[in-house]
Amino acid sequence: MELVQEIHQLLMDREDTCHRTCFSLQLDGNTLDNFAELKNIEGLKEGSVIKVVEEPYTMREARIHVRHVRDLLKSLDPADAYNGVECNSLSFLNTFTMGDLVEKKKMRPESVDCTPPDYIMPDSKDRPLTALQPQSKDQKVPQCVKVLTTSAWNPPPGYRKIHGDLMYLYVVTLEDKHYHISACSRGFYINQSTAEEFNPKPATPSHLCHSLIELLNQISPQFKRNFATLQKKRGQRHPFERVATPYQVYAWTAPMIEHTLDAIRAEDTFSSKLGYEEHIPGQTRDWNEELQTTRELPRKTLPERLLRERAIFKVHSDFVAAATRGAMAVIDGNVMAINPGEEAKMQMFIWNNIFFSLGFDVRDHYKELGGDAAAFVAPRNDLQGVRVYSAVDLPGLYTLGTVVIDYRGYRVTAQSIIPGILEREQEQSVVYGSIDFGKTVLSHPKYLDLLNKAGQQLKIMPHHVLNDKDEPVELCSSVECKGIIGNDGRHYILDLLRTFPPDVNFLPLEGEELSREVKLLGFPIEHKHKLCCLRQELIDSFVDSRYMMFIKYAAYHLQQLNLRKTEEKMKQQAVDAAAAEDNKTEEEKEKKAEEDKDEENSKDKESEKEVSKSQMEDAEAKKIVESITDGSKLELEESTKNIVKTAAMAVGSLKDTEFDIRFNPDVYSPGIKHSENLDPSISKQRQLVKDAAEFLLTIQIPTFIRDCLDHSAAPMDGSTLSEALHNRGINIRYLGKVTNLLVKVKKLEYLHSIAVSELILRAAKHIFITYLQGVDMMNLSVAIAHFLNCFLYSGTVSNPLQGQDEFQSRNNKKKNKRRGRVNPLACSDNNEWANLTPKSLWNQLKCELKSYFDYDLQANDIESAIDTYGLQKISLLRSFCIKTGIQILLRDYNLESKNKLIFYEEDILNIFPVVKHINPRATDAYNFYTTGQNKIQQGYLKDGYELITEALNLLNNVYGAMHPEIAQCLRMIARLNYIMGEHGDALAYQQKAVLMSERVNGIDHPYTIVEYAHLALYCFANSQVSTALKLLYRARYLAVLNCGENHPEVALLDSNISLILHAVGEYELSLRFLEKALALNIKYFGAKSLKVAVSYHLVARTQSCMGNFRSALNNEKEAYAIYKQQLGENHEKTKESSECLKHLTQQAVVLQKKMNEIYTGKNGASLPPIQIQPPSMGSVLDMLNVINGILFVQIR
Repeated sequence: MELVQEIHQLLMDREDTCHRTCFSLQLDGNTLDNFAELKNIEGLKEGSVIKVVEEPYTMREARIHVRHVRDLLKSLDPADAYNGVECNSLSFLNTFTMGDLVEKKKMRPESVDCTPPDYIMPDSKDRPLTALQPQSKDQKVPQCVKVLTTSAWNPPPGYRKIHGDLMYLYVVTLEDKHYHISACSRGFYINQSTAEEFNPKPATPSHLCHSLIELLNQISPQFKRNFATLQKKRGQRHPFERVATPYQVYAWTAPMIEHTLDAIRAEDTFSSKLGYEEHIPGQTRDWNEELQTTRELPRKTLPERLLRERAIFKVHSDFVAAATRGAMAVIDGNVMAINPGEEAKMQMFIWNNIFFSLGFDVRDHYKELGGDAAAFVAPRNDLQGVRVYSAVDLPGLYTLGTVVIDYRGYRVTAQSIIPGILEREQEQSVVYGSIDFGKTVLSHPKYLDLLNKAGQQLKIMPHHVLNDKDEPVELCSSVECKGIIGNDGRHYILDLLRTFPPDVNFLPLEGEELSREVKLLGFPIEHKHKLCCLRQELIDSFVDSRYMMFIKYAAYHLQQLNLRKTEEKMKQQAVDAAAAEDNKTEEEKEKKAEEDKDEENSKDKESEKEVSKSQMEDAEAKKIVESITDGSKLELEESTKNIVKTAAMAVGSLKDTEFDIRFNPDVYSPGIKHSENLDPSISKQRQLVKDAAEFLLTIQIPTFIRDCLDHSAAPMDGSTLSEALHNRGINIRYLGKVTNLLVKVKKLEYLHSIAVSELILRAAKHIFITYLQGVDMMNLSVAIAHFLNCFLYSGTVSNPLQGQDEFQSRNNKKKNKRRGRVNPLACSDNNEWANLTPKSLWNQLKCELKSYFDYDLQANDIESAIDTYGLQKISLLRSFCIKTGIQILLRDYNLESKNKLIFYEEDILNIFPVVKHINPRATDAYNFYTTGQNKIQQGYLKDGYELITEALNLLNNVYGAMHPEIAQCLRMIARLNYIMGEHGDALAYQQKAVLMSERVNGIDHPYTIVEYAHLALYCFANSQVSTALKLLYRARYLAVLNCGENHPEVALLDSNISLILHAVGEYELSLRFLEKALALNIKYFGAKSLKVAVSYHLVARTQSCMGNFRSALNNEKEAYAIYKQQLGENHEKTKESSECLKHLTQQAVVLQKKMNEIYTGKNGASLPPIQIQPPSMGSVLDMLNVINGILFVQIR
């Protein structure tokens, strides 16, 4: 869908036309409508000429023009990225590649400089932070003017308005000349005003120009020169470096940026953005209407779905940006509350048609459920509910736009507003659900119908609860979920915090017994609140696993039944006996199923054993069962009915006649009465909830650990660890238990360290949130620096307030009384925070870890924690800043300092919001992508490649240019190109993937590290050797910053680095990286793994090149032994290794002979030159492919 507007945008971005903003496009004298689609324009064909026609300015157009000029002048300035505004973010790929890699390929091969910086070397303890943001040589952006701002003579007086004056500007050029400029409908000209005197008449010469840039070019030669340079540089940047990202990404470190004079920025802050926005009609957007209308767009065909998803995504990302800005304004005291009379924590706000509330338990709403702790997690649970209902995407059922923002220690929920809800009392508007926790409960046929449909997918069971008159009311959601029909006639659901069943492992209940296995693991654990629920991923896995059990169980018995029938025909007598025997077992089965459900588990295992006896394939089993549950044979035999019944009972199904596993989210809700006679028995429903929680412990967690052991998942920091756990449905509150299991697995030592640091960081974050709420605005930077010192510094930390504070509170007492009314959240700071010490903080940490995660930390301060668990301070600092939104000054902190504090108030630059929201999916693209992946796994590379490139098109269609999923797709396409031998294309795609990952995931995100490593490989394949090394050094630096050297990923990077160093003849360096890789591989893959064999072989090869044949022999022997043991004598690898041994032995013998000759003083004896042939680039590339797991396949 190409709009005329897109040509507009393109012209405003192009180097030669970017200074024009106010123009129309004309075809044959007719002006084109901006929002018309190009394909619908009459007379537009190949070879048509569209004319650009300058239009007269209006007040609005003049302002847009000035803003655009300012944006052009600032287009290379990184300030916006550091300040986290306008969806700008950082990218450093260019500093390493020195320009576009694809362009470079056409030039001559580069000279090779490969010395790694010291901090990259294996076992270096140095972790400089400044290297995170390398400053490139030509970083200085040319300045074009000294000042460009709106003049203080604005607005034009009435008599000038009717002369066409729109606004006045004030400019100081680099030549230090001062000009006052008028904007009129025909353009810009210089007037005769000065700072003291208003004279709007044109100066002579007045230089009337339609574009402000043209005018500045005429009056300032330096402007002309520098603006041309700026344009050239802007043109050289990759588009991906300047396109806006869909959501704001914040940088946790920044250099000190000069704060420049910029009146337009100042005006932005104080006029258009805050406070006034509500008062200007037409300025605010009706978010609810936009969010819901986009969902109602048609979705029958692919083009319709793309249009719909694109609209949904665009409105959603705009809404997230607006909600974030609003939440910050609320906490910063820039928004008036709608209930200003109430105390601060109870206040609610409306700004820009978004409703804001704070995460405190103000009306004792959550009193029974854990007070403030429950009020804090409720918005997050509610967001999960919104996420799954949006994903089900049922026509006719609407959820609110919801964003949860954590900022400065406060949690703010931002929601779009249901039309009409503010005019009515809540009691009147709710037509479904309960507002008083189940005393009065309402139901509504339309809601039941909608929620039932959605519940099929979400595994929510329709159930009845009794209201205070003991009448049963049917619901298909938790009791708290409310249905409200808006004035727009739409059916909204809200308060989805209990969409999923409760997690009984963290909910000690009277009269409820958990199974023996769960108790042995130390459950149930008392949690801070009673809102713990299971994740959707877990529910899905659980139901799938039970379904497979049901199928196998039933199929096994059916098979037995069929066997029996055939036997019956043959031997009547023998069968009689057998049948009697069999009935007995059948009856026992029945009895057993009715016995106490506690034996559920052992029985599952029995049925599994029986299944394994019959060794049946899943698919086969499915066929057999589907034939009988079809219901096509009405007169189903009694025996088959029985089989289905026993199978259903064995897996805890809610119905006897079929497989039905769904959950009632209210089974354990306090104060709710259940209707026993209308629903399956409550004990059955509860058992299912307990089984699901047990499944998490006995199946999901062990599976996660197994996946890590075979390295199909190797998280690098806390965020990727959380993601890996969540993908398997494991909540973070289980992290303590997971960590205790990891400690027993030697090969997962690295993961244990990451898990412990994540535990410590989460506990620290919990403490920090409360800590910040007690700090006055004026002390924020001091307080944050103080907290970081208490957390990471091992010396003594004294009270930071002694003898400082710019305005010590002489009149504090007077101020506090008045404070409530002005900015209610400005807390009465009693300076309690300043008494925090490292000792008290680490004590709080240990208590928090015990109470929240049931984890015992074996350390009393930062040093002992680091020694005991192999952590590193820089990684803790990085994760803590990212989790809490702190931005610190980019400098090399002396984290090991023993006598001087690490952080000072000047080091704290900013505090950003941490934003949680749903991510609308591009469903069609996703389906193309997964189909493509399956094709590739089956070996159909060409087909897979086509599907995935199609997926990329669709992703761009929905998300625009930038998105994490697009980066992933680009990486896949690059890899496929590489495998198919298209090295140049691989490079081009991967370069985009790196740039995009830096921009949308962050410059030091684990995903970005992987992208860098891939790009290095493709660079090498394109003979850009020194660039490949630079990229690998960058990847290694980032990896070590994230998690230290002890990580399987570092082993891979080191193998890559050493191979390339070997290729350029840097054997000594190469060997250092190789030996590190070998040690790490032995540690994580075991001494006998093939990876280790490859490492031994590479070490031997490098040593032989250095003439050290004896060591080389020993290492090659190790490799040979592994190959022989793992692959057998006759495998080609074993044979290769054996050849290599012969060659080395021969070399060693020759060398020894010569040595002996020298010792015995034989005449003319000298050492032979070592026969070294540097390996060919091809052979190095082959080796690189082997260690990176890239296999070349015959393309079908």
